Amino acid sequence: MILDIINKKRLGMKLTYKELDYFFNGYLSGDIADYQMSALLMAICINGMSDEEVYALTKIFIDSGDVLNFDDLPGIKVDKHSTGGIGDKTTLVIVPIVAACGGTIIKTSGRGLGYTGGTIDKLESIPGYRIDLSDSEIEKQVRDIGFVITGQTGDLVPMDKAIYALRDVTSTVSSIPLIASSIMSKKIAGGSDKILIDIKVGNGALIKNREEAKELSNLMKNIGKFYDREVRTIISDMNTPLGFAIGNALEVEEAMDVLKGKEVNNPFVDLCIELASDLVSMSLSISFDEAKEKVIEVIKNKSAYNKFLELVKRQGGDISKLKISDKTYKIKSDVDGTISKINALEFGKLSLRLGAGKEKVTDKIDYSVGIKLNKLIGDKVKKGEVLATLYYKKDIPEVKISNIYKFD
Repeated sequence: MILDIINKKRLGMKLTYKELDYFFNGYLSGDIADYQMSALLMAICINGMSDEEVYALTKIFIDSGDVLNFDDLPGIKVDKHSTGGIGDKTTLVIVPIVAACGGTIIKTSGRGLGYTGGTIDKLESIPGYRIDLSDSEIEKQVRDIGFVITGQTGDLVPMDKAIYALRDVTSTVSSIPLIASSIMSKKIAGGSDKILIDIKVGNGALIKNREEAKELSNLMKNIGKFYDREVRTIISDMNTPLGFAIGNALEVEEAMDVLKGKEVNNPFVDLCIELASDLVSMSLSISFDEAKEKVIEVIKNKSAYNKFLELVKRQGGDISKLKISDKTYKIKSDVDGTISKINALEFGKLSLRLGAGKEKVTDKIDYSVGIKLNKLIGDKVKKGEVLATLYYKKDIPEVKISNIYKFD
C-alpha cells in the first residue's frame, strides 16, 4: 500500500483521506521510513494537491495532537504567521506591540526552513528563554499577561513538527499545499479566533512570485472558512533582506531597537506597523486607522519595548546575556554608485555559510553570527565604503559583491 500511495501521487492522482491518514500517521508512528515519506513529499511538491486533499491533510495534522481552547477567555484571540524570509524578525516586534495595545495574541512559532530563519531560533539566542512551554503553561501565560511566543509543544500538532524537519532537508519546503497545511494546522490548534498571514514573495522567500502568493492566500482563507476562522493575508516583498540584521542574536537586537523607536524610515518598520495595526484591529474590533494610532503610541512611549522585556523574563530569558560575535569582516564597495538591488537569497546563503542556520538536521546553529547591512536600497556609496558587516566565528566565506549588490 505504501508504494501504491506514492505512485498514485507521482502520477498526479488525488489521494483519499484514508490514504493520507495511513501514510502520515504511519510516518509519525515510525512504520513508514524517512525515504518513503520523502518520496511522497516530493511527489506532492511536483504535482500539488486538490483543496479537498489539503483540508484532509490539515485535519490529520490537527488531530495528531492537542488543541488549545481559550473560549472562556474574554475578547478576541489573534495569531500571526509569516511564510518566512531573510531577516524576518517581525514576530519579535509585533507581538509585544499587540499586547501593549491591549490585544490578546497567542503566537506559536517554528524554526528556520531552508535559508529563512525561524522565530524560535532567534529566541533561543537569548540565554535561558524557554521555547518549549507545555499546553498548560501556554494557557496560564495567556491568561496572566495576554500573550506568548513559544514553539510547538510536543502535544500540539506533532505531525507537523516531524514533517517540517524532513521538508527542510529534502527540498520540499516550497510546496503550496504543504505550506498551507503546516501553517493552518498550527494556527487552528493554537486556539486563536482570527489569524493574520504575512506571505513573503521574492527570491529570499519560499514563494517566488505573486501568482503563487495569491494561490497560497486563497487556499489559507479557504481552510480558515472550513474551520470557521477569519483569515487575513498580506503579501509583502522578500527580494531584499528585511531590515538591517540577518542572523539570530543580531535580529533580536534589531527588534529591540525598533521597539525602542530607534529605527525609522525603514521598510521593515513600516511592515511591522502595518501587521501590528491589522492584528490590533482584529483583536479589539476597531478600525485599522484607530489601531495604527495605538501602535505608534506604544512604540513612542516604550510600553511595547517593556512588554518584550516582560515576555523574555516570563519565559526565563536573560536579555543581558545576548551574545554577538566580536569577530567581524567588512564587505566594501568596489564602485561608486547608488544601490539599486540587494539580493536576499544570496545573503541568506551567506548567513547559512556563517553558521546562522542549518543545512542538515544535525547541524548546530551559532546564534552569535550573522550579517548587518550598513546600507539599504537607494543609498549612495563611494568605492571603499562599507556595505555590510559579517559577524563570524570560524572562517570568513568567500563573498562576490556582484552576486549580492547591483548599482546604478
